[in-house]
Amino acid sequence: MKHALSISRLTKRFLVQGRNLIALQDINLSVAQGEFITIIGPSGCGKSTLLRCVAGFESPTQGAIQVEGQKVSRPGIDRMMVFQGLDQLFPWLTALDNVAFALRVTKTAHGMAKSRALAREYIGLVGLTRYEDFYSHQLSGGMKQRVAIARALSVQPKILLMDEPFGSLDAFTRKALQEELASIWHKTRVTVLFVTHNIEEAIIQGDRIIAMSSQPGRILSVIDNPISRPRSQESHEFIEIQETLHRLLGIQKSPSQELLRPPQRPVPFEEVETPHLVATL
Repeated sequence: MKHALSISRLTKRFLVQGRNLIALQDINLSVAQGEFITIIGPSGCGKSTLLRCVAGFESPTQGAIQVEGQKVSRPGIDRMMVFQGLDQLFPWLTALDNVAFALRVTKTAHGMAKSRALAREYIGLVGLTRYEDFYSHQLSGGMKQRVAIARALSVQPKILLMDEPFGSLDAFTRKALQEELASIWHKTRVTVLFVTHNIEEAIIQGDRIIAMSSQPGRILSVIDNPISRPRSQESHEFIEIQETLHRLLGIQKSPSQELLRPPQRPVPFEEVETPHLVATL
């Protein structure tokens, strides 16, 4: 099976106020084409840093990252990223024109007419045809994330990187978008790396689940998910994987509760978001 992504002995250090901080240490991971990988672990374990390294926003201190055999050395449209924040869209553009902009700037489509026609297809893919002429302030949080996903997919990346994309949404919208993302993935078969703090979400979405530890960030375990989609949280297999993740991550909470961030903890340097998706273009 051909690997879409290969990560070999990846280590990432930051120099912060004279201190050498190890965000990631000796990360090894191979991801097959079309695979949906979820990554879970406590805050500060380097999940976002790992995605930023794959995206090319950060350079590894040691080790290598390859996409289909080509070394990653900078950002590229073969790796598109969707962030947690709901301010990823250009507010002066409509939903349709946000997607069309990405197509034009990356030269995926040439000319206004072609870019808008292709953008309309991706707006339809995320179920927003009726809202294509709306501006971001007229869209709900879930709609904004749908547009961000459409924009990322429109340039036909090899890998879609998603850093807690539903973390800012209410429970009902989050569940709806989980189902919609699964449907989009089934149609496009794009390779996905999806960071989450929610154990149930990790199981619902992932073909494999990467559990990470912190200080420094390491892979604790890679868990295969054999449950057929759509995945029922009541199934015996689902509960078994839940219990395994709770045990690995040291969570003493009810399986229905998500992994919570520690209180009153400063945001680590490696988890500061890149504010603009255009940085990948």
